[in-house]
Amino acid sequence: MIRIKANHLFKEASFHVSFDVNIEQGDFIGIFGPSGAGKTTLLNIISGLIDANNTFLEVNGIKWVDTSKNISLPPQKRKVGMVFQDFALFPHLTVLQNLNYATNKNQKEDNSEEVITIMGLKELLTLFPHQLSGGQKQRVAIARAVIQQPEILLLDEPLSALDPSLRSKLQDYLLKIHARFQLTTLMISHDIPEIFKLCNKVLPIENGQSKELTSPLLYFNPSPLQGKFRLDAKVLNIKCVDVLGIITLLIGKEVIQVTTNPEIADSLVLEQEVKISIKAFQPIIEID
Repeated sequence: MIRIKANHLFKEASFHVSFDVNIEQGDFIGIFGPSGAGKTTLLNIISGLIDANNTFLEVNGIKWVDTSKNISLPPQKRKVGMVFQDFALFPHLTVLQNLNYATNKNQKEDNSEEVITIMGLKELLTLFPHQLSGGQKQRVAIARAVIQQPEILLLDEPLSALDPSLRSKLQDYLLKIHARFQLTTLMISHDIPEIFKLCNKVLPIENGQSKELTSPLLYFNPSPLQGKFRLDAKVLNIKCVDVLGIITLLIGKEVIQVTTNPEIADSLVLEQEVKISIKAFQPIIEID
C-alpha cells in the first residue's frame, strides 16, 4: 500500500498542488490530465526530487516522508525506478554496463538476466546508446529501472515519442515486466488507448488536485450504454451533388465523408466544429 498526502505551493508560479491518494500493491495507475496540471510534480514528490511543504508518504508500512516529524528519505534511499521520455542512458557505457550500473550490490537476488530476457536485450548488450534505435533505448531504460527492484516504478510519458507500432510493442514489454515482478507502477500518459491497455486504474489530476481513483472505463465513459453517441468533428470540405450534401470531416486523425441533406450542407462552413451522432447498436465493425 502506498499512501500519499501532499500540499505544496510553488511561490514563483503561484501554483498549489494537493494530492491525497491510496494505491494498492501491484496497481498499474494511469495518471491523466492536461499539461501543467501537476502530474510530473506528483512523481517528483514521490521520488524525492521535490520536497513538498506538507507531505506524508508511506510505502508498504515504511514512512518515506512525514514533514510533521521531520522525516524525509533522500532520493537515493527511496526504492524508486524512474523512466522518462528522453531515455537518460550513459552514452559512454554499453547496454550491459548501463544495466550493471543500476544493480544494487545489497540486493538479495539478481534479476538482471530475467529482465534482459523479458525485454529482449540479449542481442544488444555490447552496443552503445548511439547504436540503438529509439525503441531499443527505451527498452534499456525500462530494464535498468526494473533491475533496481523498485517498490514503485514511475513512468513519465516514456513511450510518447515512439511511432504507434513500436509503442504498442513497448506496451507489451511493460505489461510482461509489471506482471512478472508484481510492480506498483504509476505512469503519466495522454494516450487513452494506452491507459486502457496497461492500467487497471486512472488517477485524474486537474489544476494541481488529485481526483478519485477509478477504472479507465468509468472515467472515460461515465455514462451507461446509450442508443447513440456523439463524436467531435471538423468540417474539411462541403459539396452538394444532386439532392445530397457530401461533407468531408476530420474525426480524431481520420478523414471521412458523410452524406446529409443540402439544407444542412449549406449551413456549414469550412473549419467549423460539429458533432456527429452515431447509433451504438448494431455497428459495423471491421478488423484490419
